[in-house]
Amino acid sequence: MTRAGRYDIDIRGHQILLNGKEIKIIGVRCSNALISDDKTAELIENLDRFRSYGVNTVAVYFMGSRFGDVKGYLPDASLDDACARRMGRIIEAADDLGMIVLVGCLYWGDSRAKEDLDGWQQAQANRAVANTVRWLGQMDYRNVIVDPDNEGMASRAMGWRFEKMIQAGKEASDHVIMGYNNKPDPPDNADILLHFSPTDGRRPYVQSEGTPRNAPGNYWGSYSKEEGYCNYIRVGRYTEAIKRDQIARSREMIEEHNGYVMASTWLQCAPHHGVGGPFMTPGGLAGNPHVDENVKAVQEDAGILWWLQWVKDIYGPWTPPE
Repeated sequence: MTRAGRYDIDIRGHQILLNGKEIKIIGVRCSNALISDDKTAELIENLDRFRSYGVNTVAVYFMGSRFGDVKGYLPDASLDDACARRMGRIIEAADDLGMIVLVGCLYWGDSRAKEDLDGWQQAQANRAVANTVRWLGQMDYRNVIVDPDNEGMASRAMGWRFEKMIQAGKEASDHVIMGYNNKPDPPDNADILLHFSPTDGRRPYVQSEGTPRNAPGNYWGSYSKEEGYCNYIRVGRYTEAIKRDQIARSREMIEEHNGYVMASTWLQCAPHHGVGGPFMTPGGLAGNPHVDENVKAVQEDAGILWWLQWVKDIYGPWTPPE
């Protein structure tokens, strides 16, 4: 049974339109939100709170992200029923609030999400993307953007061609917006350019995994990872300098391009080792200056509330176009 959406995202030249009006994407990356019914419900419960701070987009992946190990695809490239049900709940709740969901497909990398997919070839990757887009079309979800392959991880590791995955999605539904998220020049059939993609001046570009550039050891490197530890460290911790850099990068992407999706260990960590993530809430102001103290523990004030408050101060709460 389809559910007609209230909000319809479209692309016109280098603009992103929602119900026919130009918008800028301001979002949070909640890639592991399908890890359980409880975490999906937690995100849904907080959507209106995020919206009140100016957020209009959430990014959620069928294969989750590192340490989450969400297995959104079966070996035959069909959607896992539980994951599809959770994703549908998020998309429908977002649509009720005039918000967008960036729907991620493959997240290859170091995640165990691919451990049952060893025999996959290009055909299975294409089928996974097509099955995702076909399902979105059948459900008449129109407030969505699709990222077929996070950071081109599957394309690089397996030699698969990104443009073929995009084409498979377009053949499955002629309405869904297909993104490109890889470092080589984008193929002509991509509708929107994401994260790793070079910009080209004629299609919209959204930084869909925005992090600070001045975290010691790189934000996703030694600042947040420790060898042999299967979760993030320093979860949701930021120094004042790191906060300033992330805010500057956010402003640049929102004002000079088409938007910014904030990525954080707070939003993406796993429940392992008692951490309890991913946290689908704003959390705190991350005001504790002792970021190198007991790095595997979650500090009381950890979170991204500081960034959300900046968004609200500059751009106001999100009010969708009618």
